[in-house]
Amino acid sequence: MLPAITKEKVLMQLEELGFSHWFQERMNTKNVSDYQIARVISVTKKSYIIRNGKNDVIAKLTGKLIFSAESKLDYPTVGDWVYAQYYDDDALAIIHKILPRKTILKRKTSDKRIKFQLLAANIDTAFIIQSLDANYNIRRLERYLVMINTANIRPIVLLSKSDLLSPDDVEEKQAGIHKLMPSIQIVAFSNKSNFGLQQIIALLVPKETYCLLGSSGVGKTTLLNNLLGKAQFDTQPIREKDGKGRHTTTRRQLNLLQNGAMLIDTPGIREIGNFGIESGINDTFDEIAELSKQCRYNNCSHTQEKDCAVLIALQNGTISPERYQNYEKMNKESAYSEMSYSKKRRKDKAFGKFYKSVMKDKAKQE
Repeated sequence: MLPAITKEKVLMQLEELGFSHWFQERMNTKNVSDYQIARVISVTKKSYIIRNGKNDVIAKLTGKLIFSAESKLDYPTVGDWVYAQYYDDDALAIIHKILPRKTILKRKTSDKRIKFQLLAANIDTAFIIQSLDANYNIRRLERYLVMINTANIRPIVLLSKSDLLSPDDVEEKQAGIHKLMPSIQIVAFSNKSNFGLQQIIALLVPKETYCLLGSSGVGKTTLLNNLLGKAQFDTQPIREKDGKGRHTTTRRQLNLLQNGAMLIDTPGIREIGNFGIESGINDTFDEIAELSKQCRYNNCSHTQEKDCAVLIALQNGTISPERYQNYEKMNKESAYSEMSYSKKRRKDKAFGKFYKSVMKDKAKQE
């Protein structure tokens, strides 16, 4: 057991990394006495880097954690708080357990498999970056917002490459987003001229965790370098033939900024699959959610029913065809994926129980 004064000092160091009262209230007393608390700041395919307020240490997972994991969601991700044991004068650590997560940012894998990909945990605010060039896509922005709103994370939209447009055109883009999402906060900026950079810095609160989301080539890594005040991470130009970016960030990493805020850069995402997202869809398409309450049928699918308030709004132009189509498409994708995922989970759990029973019988025979 550590002396009380040392515990207080350690807790203060953890608070600098975002260990708020929310996490303190959910600590397990026994785990705290057996292990140290640390935050995952980087994830690679085979290992983790964790920080306990003092040092950054390479960490591995205990076999028990690996064996008991039912899916990738049960593994640590960047931003997680974990219970770890340190060895060899703090040169190596073993992660035993994950503390409860305040938020978890995940998406469906981009292939046909019904699996989640963890992006980050314990995020307070997500910056969605849309570039004001050929890559600008408001339908993609809606998909990001569904993912973020589902996770109960605060979204802020950053419009990069504002130097490519006139001030009037930039305002027009902002007005277009506000027409669909009146309450969303938007900041236009330029990595080239540093326009809007101070506005972004003003949004960063010490001890809070932020993440950057967006397609490859929108300027996430360059913005991160500008906020860090140095060219710490490599950047690449977009492809001239199609205006698409190349993947610069290949791993997720938590970075401590000069003012004490923390910022996670994530690899570029071109395809955003979502499921289990009813709350996120309702928050993102709130005007459709409100209209659906006026439909004749409570289980209205908003596709062919009589007296459907959503279809009436579509016909009279209150809702644009593009926004309605994106809403319907995401609902169908989510319903299909959620049904397939539930079926897969039941199958995996049944196999897990069978495997454990076989191993138990084998141990008895030995």
